[in-house]
Amino acid sequence: MKLQLENLDNMTSSQENVFMTLFGDELACDDGAESRKHLSAGEPVYYRQQDTPAGMIIKEYPAGRKELVSFVTGVERFVEIIAL
Repeated sequence: MKLQLENLDNMTSSQENVFMTLFGDELACDDGAESRKHLSAGEPVYYRQQDTPAGMIIKEYPAGRKELVSFVTGVERFVEIIAL
């Protein structure tokens, strides 16, 4: 399986960890234009920050709500609200 975003739901935990590392490296060079584009289109965006807990990802909605989510089981799982 190719480690691409469209395959995220079908990745094992170890594949997801590799993907997130690679994806994180790409995001380090991102100026935020793609995120703003998705948010403007009414779609949520996913990202990590340096203080994001291990195994978690921040899901941000267009209205500003932020949640911690996990894909450890291969399915997105809500963990907690971190901003409204």
